Amino acid sequence: MATMNVFLPDPMKDRVEAQAKTGRYSNASDYVRDLIRRDQARTDKVAEMQRFVDDGIESGVGSHSADELFAVATARAEISRGRD
Repeated sequence: MATMNVFLPDPMKDRVEAQAKTGRYSNASDYVRDLIRRDQARTDKVAEMQRFVDDGIESGVGSHSADELFAVATARAEISRGRD
């Protein structure tokens, strides 16, 4: 595993150390790695959403009513909630 030195303002350093002391993380490095993993997951989700938007724009004007689209979106959201 590589080592990296990061300089933080005192309030950020205090926050990292406080999080490590909660017991949820074994040390400051563990907390920072978790932050990076979460950032990567968020970035991936944003990229996926952008692909959906791009696909929608490229598909052109649809023929479904707003009510039909809302019903499909609601069904997908319910299915998605079941996976979480």
